[in-house]
Amino acid sequence: MPRYRITIEYDGTAFVGWQRQAQGASIQGLLEDAIRKFSQESVSVRGAGRTDAGVHALGQVAHFDLSKAWEPGRVRDAMNFHLRPNLIGVVACVEADTEFDARFSAVKRYYKYRLLTRRAPPILDRDRVWWTMQDLDAGAMHEAAQVLVGKHDFTTFRAAQCQAASPVKTLDTFEITHDGDEIVCAVSARSFLHHQVRSMVGSLKLVGEGKWSRSDLAAALAARNREACGTVAPAAGLYLVGVDYPPDDVRMSGYPRSPSPETPDA
Repeated sequence: MPRYRITIEYDGTAFVGWQRQAQGASIQGLLEDAIRKFSQESVSVRGAGRTDAGVHALGQVAHFDLSKAWEPGRVRDAMNFHLRPNLIGVVACVEADTEFDARFSAVKRYYKYRLLTRRAPPILDRDRVWWTMQDLDAGAMHEAAQVLVGKHDFTTFRAAQCQAASPVKTLDTFEITHDGDEIVCAVSARSFLHHQVRSMVGSLKLVGEGKWSRSDLAAALAARNREACGTVAPAAGLYLVGVDYPPDDVRMSGYPRSPSPETPDA
């Protein structure tokens, strides 16, 4: 039974999130519907990350099994045909090893968060950025973000409903850059807690506003208390950029690697 690994991009605005739910359209559910329409098989699609409602993806990864072997390019094209007009696209499809698991085989995930700082509201980027009319000090935000890099107990930046077994995570990088009116927060780690990226960005925005210092952020982290967290950033500005896996998980060559977090998100 062949296993297929797909890379997906989507605008999460209209969806209840990645995970299939009893009410509302989900990314997972629409992908499974598209597969059933072209293959006549009912399958379960497992994703690398269960993004929330309103969160977007440039490089979400998922896998599923089919009883019949299909050429991967045909799988990609057939899924895209049946996904229309939903804002979901299968960017790539390859055959993977039967042991490959989109979630548990991942060795690193990349997220980015976009903030727009200008007086005029976003038009083309509506629901795709966190808009603030106040200027933010991106340099101070970047400097403060470095206290979060490394292995820490991130209880302060963990949603109350998070189901992770431990609040301890290791952030590999946290880069904040400024380009015109846009500030991009790019973060990478093997895995993240529920709402961790949005919680960290919301607290870093306080640094950018001059309301918090680097020491204040460090104290919030050390508190290990959800009440010490700043405002949680809205879902609209968060993107799952890509996911890395060991190279031997894919049989076919030419699979696009995840974008680097240095080229500017949970």
